[in-house]
Amino acid sequence: MSNRISVQLFGITREIVGSSALTLDLPQPGQVGELLSNLKEQYPALTGLRSLLVAVNGEYAEADQPLHPNDEIALIPPVSGG
Repeated sequence: MSNRISVQLFGITREIVGSSALTLDLPQPGQVGELLSNLKEQYPALTGLRSLLVAVNGEYAEADQPLHPNDEIALIPPVSGG
């Protein structure tokens, strides 16, 4: 059984992937850490980012947080400014 999820991409992550959103199948039940591993495998340039956070339903998520089909997931790239 798979867990189909939608991921919103912003900033450099959108440029690396070439799209503002992805739909992925993760094993059921999937976790944030598995999602990141899957994405870094498919898009090796993501491993070069010094930080990459994941938000699930508007809240920052830890690697062991479970993912569900209706979750709103976003990749938050590193930001700079001054």
